Amino acid sequence: MSVKGVYSPEQKINIIKEYLDLEYGPKKIFELYGVTKPTLYDWVRKYKSNGELGLKQAPAAIPRVYCPEMKMKAVIEYLNGSESLRTICSKYDISNTVVLRDWIKWYNDHGAFRQPKIGGTKHMDKGESRDTTLEERIDIVSFLVANNNDYEKAIKKYNVSYNQIYSWYKKFKKDGPDGLVDRRGKRKAESSMNEVEKLRAQIKIKEAENLRLQMENDLLKKLGEIERRRGRS
Repeated sequence: MSVKGVYSPEQKINIIKEYLDLEYGPKKIFELYGVTKPTLYDWVRKYKSNGELGLKQAPAAIPRVYCPEMKMKAVIEYLNGSESLRTICSKYDISNTVVLRDWIKWYNDHGAFRQPKIGGTKHMDKGESRDTTLEERIDIVSFLVANNNDYEKAIKKYNVSYNQIYSWYKKFKKDGPDGLVDRRGKRKAESSMNEVEKLRAQIKIKEAENLRLQMENDLLKKLGEIERRRGRS
């Protein structure tokens, strides 16, 4: 038995063989070894794709990089209803279904994938710094909340710099809407929102949170319906 959920490659192989030889089902595997069904299926996928080597831990410092063309193929293939999440992950050697779900969400929001820069740094247009009103800063932070902190999308929409947006969002997370007030050169009495302004900001940001949750729920329903259709076929 492993300690605190850490399994050696040999332990993983033994567990997989017990499952593949139909000695135990996923429920019994969990009872005996504490291995959840998603983890078990992930091990089985890696074992079938790459044998015992697929179960050896990759160095944590080296991130997995997938090309945009492969991401697009995997997402389109899934949305067309031809294969399940797990089957596509196995076909394209994707680390797990969570990664593929993230790609599907990105595709629904942006419609394409970009080529990563060497070293794994994501390309981003840095934008230009400019003066903004309090109302604009509230709109920008609300947009970030609704779009899962998509800074690049916010830069293009509002024509402001990454440093500005990052700073505003950081202040908002620390101090709430009051953190978006520009306090430069102002007296203390002028450096905070009045109650009406604060209420308006809170309502706008709450609406953004609800919009994000609705989009996430819509995507989950869409994925669920695809899986149900496959189950009926």
